[in-house]
Amino acid sequence: MKKLNFREIITVASMLFGMFFGAGNLIFPASMGQLAGADMWKAAAGFLITGVGLPLLAVAALGISRENGLLELGSRVGKGYGLFFTCALYLTIGPFFAIPRCATVSYTVGIERILPGTGQSLGLAVFSLLFFGAVLFFSLRPGEILTWIGKVLNPLFLCFLGILVVRALLSPMGDIGEAAPSGAYAGGAFFTGLLEGYNTMDALAGLAFGIIVVEVIRNLGVKEPGKVAGYTVRAGLFSSALMALIYVLVTVMGAQSRGLLEASDNGGEALAQIAEHYFGPAGAVILAVTVTVACLKTAVGLITSCGETFVKIFSKGPSYHFWAAAFCILSFLIANLGLDAIIAYSMPVLMFLYPLAIVLILLTLGGRFFGNNRGVLRWTAGATSAAALFDLLRALPEAARAALHTEWLTEKAAHILPFSDRGFGWVCPALAGFVTGMAVYLWKKRK
Repeated sequence: MKKLNFREIITVASMLFGMFFGAGNLIFPASMGQLAGADMWKAAAGFLITGVGLPLLAVAALGISRENGLLELGSRVGKGYGLFFTCALYLTIGPFFAIPRCATVSYTVGIERILPGTGQSLGLAVFSLLFFGAVLFFSLRPGEILTWIGKVLNPLFLCFLGILVVRALLSPMGDIGEAAPSGAYAGGAFFTGLLEGYNTMDALAGLAFGIIVVEVIRNLGVKEPGKVAGYTVRAGLFSSALMALIYVLVTVMGAQSRGLLEASDNGGEALAQIAEHYFGPAGAVILAVTVTVACLKTAVGLITSCGETFVKIFSKGPSYHFWAAAFCILSFLIANLGLDAIIAYSMPVLMFLYPLAIVLILLTLGGRFFGNNRGVLRWTAGATSAAALFDLLRALPEAARAALHTEWLTEKAAHILPFSDRGFGWVCPALAGFVTGMAVYLWKKRK
């Protein structure tokens, strides 16, 4: 029976880390640290559960399931549900939010700081046009560019980040304990950190890209499903440990920055201000270049993955070149809404999709206890979907809530559904759906 050696496991772990961690993953812990202040450790604990723990479980679930991808895994609930969930997930981590965010993070951290006098709307439009032109070029001709960038420029990015973090820890701007929590962190840092972890989108990415890790392990000669899942988890633990370390250090850096800086509107601005404080204009330029290239690599990977997935789903539809071009154009248009708008409107979608992803992951991991019965899956997914809609409505920006007149509906849901005010109104309905499904399953089995 084939066994992976330590070097092979580390190689798989490195690949997994590279898929999950992009420049966008830095902006949320930096912002969280600034806003959470003295309560940053509580916030970080919640963030690590959804930002690190869930992606690890997502990859492990695909390893255990023996399925060939997310469409097959989601179709265990039903074909229609599998198609809807797969399309919604890939569009979310693709052209609707994650890919446009790559351009806006690059612009916010880079060009906006280097050319402060530039008209921001025009500057973002020109930059994003050039950015997605490059993304489309490489997406249509991937060749060795992803490997080259991943092996050279990602390490460069992490080296600079390491220098920045070490400098910040050795010369802190202020005492964490003196920074008062603000916003939602003042009333519930842990639960706010849990929700902030949604923004990384890594649990969704784990379901989308986990099959790549599984296939790599299988190609290394490991065929037994239990061993595949075991090595997947082991590699995931290494990559997750590194991700967790970076998240905590960046959160600390953000919290310390409150000694001299005001809380920024978003993590991109916070990261740029911190780099400029320690290294001056040179630091801003280096950070801008490395972040832009890291985001470019991530965007190319996402466009390629989404394009190939939609070709597979709609086998009689348009070609890969059409999907790649369409997704680049759509990403360009959404990117010009700005980073704040993208984050504001991505959160409601994530509040809906994350509960569905969580229950699918947990039911897949525990499927052997109920024979992966479709009835159990349907009861749980159905109850979760209905309740998650209320969390989606509650998370909408204020202007959208006012336009849709949803306040009365979310207020009623808050009275009926426990934890709804904290963004977890789906938990009790999901448990009720699971219990109902199990009861029906056991009754039919006994009968």
